[in-house]
Amino acid sequence: MRNLKDYLMLTDKGYSDLKKAIAACTITNLSLMLPFVVTIQLFVELLKPLMGQEISWMNMWILLGAGVIGAIIVFLANKYDYKKTYVTSYLEAETTRISVAEHIRKLPMSFFNTKGISDLTTNIMADVTTSEHVLSHVIPQLCANAISITIVCTALAIFDWRMALAIFFTVPLALIVIYGSKKIQNRLSEKVVVAKLKASDQVQEYLDGIKVIKACGLSGSKFSALDDALRTMKKMAIKMEFGTGVFVTGAQMLLQAGIGVTVFVGTYLLTGGQIALIPLLMFFVIVVRIYGPILVEFALLPELFHHRTATRRMRTLMTTPIMEGSTQKKLTRWNIDFENVSFSYNAQNPKEDMVIKKMTASIPSNAITALVGPSGSGKSTVSRLIARFWDVNEGTVKVGGVDVKTLDPEHLMSYMSFVFQDVVLFNDTVYNNIRIGNMDATEEEVMAAAKAACCDEFVSNLPCGYQTMLGENGCTLSGGERQRISIARALLKNAPIVLLDEATASLDPENEALIQQAISQLIAGKTVIVIAHRLRTVAGADKIIVLNEGKLVEEGTHKALIKTKGLYEKMYRIQQESLGWSVGKP
Repeated sequence: MRNLKDYLMLTDKGYSDLKKAIAACTITNLSLMLPFVVTIQLFVELLKPLMGQEISWMNMWILLGAGVIGAIIVFLANKYDYKKTYVTSYLEAETTRISVAEHIRKLPMSFFNTKGISDLTTNIMADVTTSEHVLSHVIPQLCANAISITIVCTALAIFDWRMALAIFFTVPLALIVIYGSKKIQNRLSEKVVVAKLKASDQVQEYLDGIKVIKACGLSGSKFSALDDALRTMKKMAIKMEFGTGVFVTGAQMLLQAGIGVTVFVGTYLLTGGQIALIPLLMFFVIVVRIYGPILVEFALLPELFHHRTATRRMRTLMTTPIMEGSTQKKLTRWNIDFENVSFSYNAQNPKEDMVIKKMTASIPSNAITALVGPSGSGKSTVSRLIARFWDVNEGTVKVGGVDVKTLDPEHLMSYMSFVFQDVVLFNDTVYNNIRIGNMDATEEEVMAAAKAACCDEFVSNLPCGYQTMLGENGCTLSGGERQRISIARALLKNAPIVLLDEATASLDPENEALIQQAISQLIAGKTVIVIAHRLRTVAGADKIIVLNEGKLVEEGTHKALIKTKGLYEKMYRIQQESLGWSVGKP
C-alpha cells in the first residue's frame, strides 16, 4: 500500500483518506449483499408449498423488517462511501493543484524556456483531473471489489466449492486480458497526450494571434496548423478508444461467460443430485449480482493505465529543482555589483550562446543607472539577473554585498519593484490589480498610490471606478492606462530597488508625460535601474552603462560618453537625426 501512495503521488492525508475510501467501498459492497440474502430467504419461504410445507408469515414479516433495515444500512453505507471516496478525492485534487502551482512559482525562469503554457496548464488541470477520477472512481472500487469478492468467494466455497469456482474462475482470465494489453494502452495514452498538447499549443497560438490572422487573411486552408492538430487529436483519441475497447470488451465477454459456466455446472450438479435447488438458486442470483461491479471496473481499468502517463508527467514537473536560498539574510545596502558575470539562456550548451560575457559593473545605491545599447545587447537580461529570474552561469551578482544566489528569490524580490514595458493585469478590479503590489496595504495606501501614479483621471471615467473589472489582461484599458496601474503597484510596494524596463517605449507624448510624472514619484530616494532605447530619456541619469553583444563597452555620464565619441555617442547622434524623419512621398 505504501507503494500505492508513491505511485499515485498522494499526500499523507490523501493516502490516509484513500485507505478510508477503500474500507468504505468494501462496506458498501458487502452491505449490498444484504438485500440478496433477504431475497434468497424469501424464495425459501415462497417455495415451501412446493415441498409440502406451509409459509411462515411470521418469518415473512421478519424478512420484511430485515429488508427495511438492510435498505437503511445500504443508504448509510453509500452516504459514508460518497463522503470518504468522492469528497476526499476532490479535496486531494485541490491540494495537488495548489502544490503544483506553488512549485511552478518557485521554478527558475530557465524552466519556462523548455515548457509551454499549454503543457503546464495540462499538468495543473487535465493531469490532476485524471488523478482525481482515478482516486474517486477506480482505486477504491477496485480494491474494495477485490476484498469483497475474496470474502464472498470464500463464503460461497463453504457452501459448495465447485459452484464458487464456476463463478469466479473467469475473473483472473479476464484480468490477464486487461493487463496483457497494458503496454499497448500505455503507448496509445502517451500518443493521445502528445496530440492533445500539440492541439492545445495551436489553439493558444491561434487565439493569441487572432489579430494577425484577421489582418493577413489566414483563414481556412491558409491556417491549416490548427486544423491538422485537431484532426490528429481526434484520430489518436479514436485509436485509443478503439484499442482500449477491444481489450475491455473481450475481457467483459470472457467474464460473463462465467454465467453460462455457472448455469452449466449448477444444472449438472442438480441433475446428479449433488446440490439442492435452493442453494443452486442462491448461486444463480449471486452470479448475476457479483459480475456487475467487476464489469464496471474493467471499463475503468484503462483509465488507471492512462493515469500512469499523467503521474509520470506530474512527477517530472514536481521533481524539477526549485530556486532556493535564505530568507533570513536582511539586506541593508542597495548597491548592485556584477563580478565577471557570464550567462546563457541555453541550458544545454551555455558556452555556445552567451548573452552576457564576462561582465563586471557596479550600480550605485540611491542613484539612477541607465542600461543602454543596441537591441539584443543584454540590457533586459541584466535586470532579470539582478532579480534572480535566472542564475548566472559564471561569476557573481551581488546586492548590498550579498550574492543573490544565496537568497530566496521571493525574499530577494521583496526588495525590488519591476515596471515592465509589457504590463500584465489580471481579470479583476482596478483596485485589486493595484493592491497586488502589497496585499497588506490599507485602502488609503492603495488610493494614495493610485493618485501618485496618475490613475485617478481615467479610473473616475470607468463604469464602477476602482471596482471596475478590467477583463483579460486589462483589455478594456489603453497601453498608457495599464502602465500607470503597473507603476501604482510599484509605488504601493515601495521597494528600495526599482527596475524600469522600457516603461515609456511605446507611449504617446501625453501618456509619456503622465508616466514620467508617476515614475518621478516612484524613484525618489531609490536605487533605480532604467532600460531605455530612447537615449534622450536617460540623459540625466547619474550613470549610464553601455552594452554591446553582451559586453560592457562604455560607462559614465551622458556628457562624458558624448565626449568619448564611442558607441553611445553614435547611437545618440543617429536618434537625434531620426527626429526629423517623417512619412511622405519620395
